[in-house]
Amino acid sequence: MDGITVHVLGDHGPFSRVGKSVGYRLQIGQSVFILDCGTPLFQQIGGHGLKEIEGLIITHCHDDHKRWFTDLALFFRYAPDMRKKLRLVATEAVYNDLKEASIPALTKGLSDDSKTITDVAFEEFIDYRIIGPRARYRIAERDEGSGKFCLAITDRQGNAMPPDIAKIIINPETRKPRMLFRDPTYGEWIEPESFYSFSSSTFYEEDKNIYSGDDYTIEAINAPVWHGVACTGVKIKKDEETLVFSSDTVNDKILWKQLYSEKRPQKLRMSKMEFESASIIYGDVNDFIERIWSEERYAEAINAFKDATVIHDISARNSIVHTDYERLKNTNLNRERTLLAQCPDRFSSEWPLCNSGKIYTVKGGRFYEAVGEKSYSLNADIYHKEEGKYYVGYKSDQGRCTIYIEKGLLKLIASDATSAGGPLFKVDLYEDISGGYYPALDEANAEYFKRSDGKVELLKFNDRGSTGIIVEDHRPRLALPS
Repeated sequence: MDGITVHVLGDHGPFSRVGKSVGYRLQIGQSVFILDCGTPLFQQIGGHGLKEIEGLIITHCHDDHKRWFTDLALFFRYAPDMRKKLRLVATEAVYNDLKEASIPALTKGLSDDSKTITDVAFEEFIDYRIIGPRARYRIAERDEGSGKFCLAITDRQGNAMPPDIAKIIINPETRKPRMLFRDPTYGEWIEPESFYSFSSSTFYEEDKNIYSGDDYTIEAINAPVWHGVACTGVKIKKDEETLVFSSDTVNDKILWKQLYSEKRPQKLRMSKMEFESASIIYGDVNDFIERIWSEERYAEAINAFKDATVIHDISARNSIVHTDYERLKNTNLNRERTLLAQCPDRFSSEWPLCNSGKIYTVKGGRFYEAVGEKSYSLNADIYHKEEGKYYVGYKSDQGRCTIYIEKGLLKLIASDATSAGGPLFKVDLYEDISGGYYPALDEANAEYFKRSDGKVELLKFNDRGSTGIIVEDHRPRLALPS
């Protein structure tokens, strides 16, 4: 198979009543990857399908993106006809988070004769392939002699950094250490993991560790990704096509500019001399950070999606860690080249929405939906999800549904109903069934049913039973094949 194909296995966040969380099956030429594994893979793909994958890519450690990780690792190690390591493709920071989160599930087991409890190293499960550069500095334990160990910031060779260059901040509430670093250009104290983009040679090594296949590459990008936890975007290049998964993030150019341009005063609870000489400080790291982003990171974030098709996670409003729908106007995303993912259960959008089970291909810098042997453009005027169903709408002066805007969000209601918001346009609404478009039903006693022969039947129920008729798929008329 040529090009890039995306099979959406799961498209719902952690709080969705629909479930399935986040996961994609990627076909890149002849290679198959799973990107994030929050969705029930064994149910959807099965053991035989999982054996075909080249690797698992994980963007970050929230459970809706990595829920089935330890099950996969155990399956690859212990399934009778597998007995190999799971290939994990991730950044150094995400790998470290996964390792810490997975130790209780993976590192103790029974011996082959079931007589003893054995310790198993995490590395025995994982064939790790790093993407993204390694950090030049890290927080590590150093042996001080006589059995004493202490935390220190060291370079890759184990040399401790002096406190006027780097120091450790430990939050008394979480007991988690974070790194504070003096940027040599600004002369300011920053947190390097958030301040620098992966292209920075100040904090990251030059090798970007791009994963390469015969005719494709997989690259980690961090500049436009803003989520709190260690998180990365993934850029896939195949021939002339580029596909980016931005993962969970706040994409907002106005916010980004503030992150790099605003100088923050330090809130020291000690003298400047005491602060400069301390290697370890207990407190909130945000009291000491003087700038959040570098200008270099901002410039890269602005241009990160140029000439790429993008799958980007979305939210309704006030999500803090995702892009709010009404703020899409502040992003660097192109609506013609973007699919929105992880929207709430009841949601309307003028931008195309992903949906679990759909298969998309990337051709000519655009997304197309693969339906059987056909490929359709995404040309609807509105996309809508409700109660586990997926709908599309096309503008029509006589449309039975009206799109309103209310508090920055789109609302879809019957044309004879009223809304507090202002009407935008009317649409003819169609229910999407396996990629076919069928007029939306407003009868409580009717529903569509897909038969085993692939045809769709409209069933109407009454007190004597039901009647059914085969109905026409309107998609060939509405969205011409590519």
